[in-house]
Amino acid sequence: MDQAARGAAALSASKYDEAIKHYTDAIATNPQAVDYYIKRSTAYQRSTKYPEALADAETAVALAHKRARRELIKEAQLRRGIALYFVEQYANAEYILAIVKKLNEKEKTLAIWNMKVAAKLKGIPEDDERRKVTAKEWPEVEVPSAPSAPKPAKSEEKGKAKVEAAPVAPKPVVPTPANKIKHDWYQNNENVTLTLLAKGVPKDKATVDIDKDSLSISFPIEGSSSDFNYTLDPFYAEVDPAQSSFRITPTKVEVTLKKATPGVKWHALESDRKTETPTEEKATIPSHVLTGKTNEATPAYPTSSKKGVKNWDQITKEDLAEEDDFEGDETTRFFKQLYKGAAPEQQRAMMKSYQESGGTVLSTDWSSVGNKYVKPEPPEGMEAKKYSG
Repeated sequence: MDQAARGAAALSASKYDEAIKHYTDAIATNPQAVDYYIKRSTAYQRSTKYPEALADAETAVALAHKRARRELIKEAQLRRGIALYFVEQYANAEYILAIVKKLNEKEKTLAIWNMKVAAKLKGIPEDDERRKVTAKEWPEVEVPSAPSAPKPAKSEEKGKAKVEAAPVAPKPVVPTPANKIKHDWYQNNENVTLTLLAKGVPKDKATVDIDKDSLSISFPIEGSSSDFNYTLDPFYAEVDPAQSSFRITPTKVEVTLKKATPGVKWHALESDRKTETPTEEKATIPSHVLTGKTNEATPAYPTSSKKGVKNWDQITKEDLAEEDDFEGDETTRFFKQLYKGAAPEQQRAMMKSYQESGGTVLSTDWSSVGNKYVKPEPPEGMEAKKYSG
């Protein structure tokens, strides 16, 4: 079995490092074989070596163009478009995939990659570098030359022809200047994800410090005397440093912040809140998060009451106002203490579930109780008493 066949077998078995080695040996023997570069690019991409994958794909395109074979050109350009996607050059990937469509609009994987690229471009600002098309149809790369045939030996030292193929070096990543580094962020119920769009960040020299109220990122710009520093202090709301994390890739720094209070929506990365340590009697959710918009009408929510819908916001406000004068048993006192530290939406859920169920159900999840009547769930052996209203 020759090196190319060994490479194909390793690639099929997901042994990507082994496949890279075999295809490198095959290229050394035949440095103008387009398919070898396409397959080695695939192995590089699947082992997350994206710059190397792009370099091989562009070499394959140049060699295929030299041979003027349409099918080879299509395969090489498709691999190039995929590699551009993984190095986050989304506009360039879209441009190259359009070329693939012209070559063969029935290419079965084309629709999938077009969808992936479109999804990435949708969430990127208009002035982002990743939206600029800088790629050309035919990449400007040096095409490897074919091995020369052995010449007749004139002496013992000249009797052996030596063929050496220079490896195709990946293009170096050019660090992003400090004044060109941009950031983006998004969130879900559990996390806030911050991304610094910075190429060439040195992992061994970068510092990322995550505290419950603040974040600081600093690293030197390679090839420059300047450093980059980024700080958030304080956060819009507290985070859990122990469950937060970060990663540095060739094109970005990504920080995942674990929300200390899941479900709290951040309206910005920072705020002017005080960062004092909360006591047991203070809510863990910042006051600016609990404060609702005063110009919005209070919503009405479903109920089974014959008297019509109830305004649960008004009910919770009235009950909260009476809390300081409350006297009662320990169960009800516990309910009041729990209610006091809850978010407004949680308070509505607690009041609605508790009242509608006759005190047998207590829920803090408005999404599960807000749009339906909460049925009583008495303890085993007991029955809920029905009241006429």
